[in-house]
This record gives sequence, C-alpha cells and structure tokens, in this order.
Amino acid sequence: MTRVYADMVADLFHSGHVEFLRKAKALGDELVVGVHSDDDAAAYKRRPVLSMGERVTLVASCRYVDEVLPNAPIAVTRDWIERHRIDLVVHGDDFDAEHVAQYYSVPLEMGIFRTVPYTKGISTTEIIGRLSSPSD
Repeated sequence: MTRVYADMVADLFHSGHVEFLRKAKALGDELVVGVHSDDDAAAYKRRPVLSMGERVTLVASCRYVDEVLPNAPIAVTRDWIERHRIDLVVHGDDFDAEHVAQYYSVPLEMGIFRTVPYTKGISTTEIIGRLSSPSD
C-alpha cells in the first residue's frame, strides 16, 4: 500500500485544490494531507482567511483524502515521513527549484518527491482578487 503525502494551506478551498488532491491520490492508495499553520502560511504567502479548524474540515470532506494532519511542518522532515509512514511526497509544479529545495530537500534526497501539474486559472489569490475588484 502506497501512502501519498501532500501538504497545503487549503485556504478558501476551491476546485484547484480538489484537482491537486485528485492527482495526488492517483499516485497511490491512501492520501494523507498536511495542513500548514497560519504562521507557516504567513511566512511564505499570507495569513489564511479561514481558521485551521475550518481548513481541516474542508480538506477532510474531499473524497480523495484519507487522513488530514493539522499543523504540518512547512519543510518535510525525515521524522515526519517516518512517523506518518509516507511513501511518496507530492506538491504542485508551481514552486521554483529554490522553494522545492527549501521545503522538500529530504524527500528529494530520499527519491520520493513528485510534482503534479498546477491547475491554471484558479487560486486563492485569484479568488481574493475577485472579491476586491468585482467585475460587475
């Protein structure tokens, strides 16, 4: 049985998130999703709009997700991989090489890191943009 791990902020959960999780799940038998804390998200993006509890509930409701781990570390460590019996670590292909090396160096070294195509045309940032400048 292959346990796939994907981490995310999952703020304003949308169809792009669902598509990412679908693609990640297709790489194995079980999908484990780590949800980053507000502080970790703010360190590289922005502070989430939704609370941790709300984001965990939304991710857990997705049909592709088997397990959700709140307050997942922003950098995936060997201890995290071993503790959660992770066989494969997945992220969208939207990170540049520097960010991949910064956050996924351990799974890269272990040969268990893969990317899946990012869903174009939808993102939390884009949704927030829609709210701040309606097209009416």
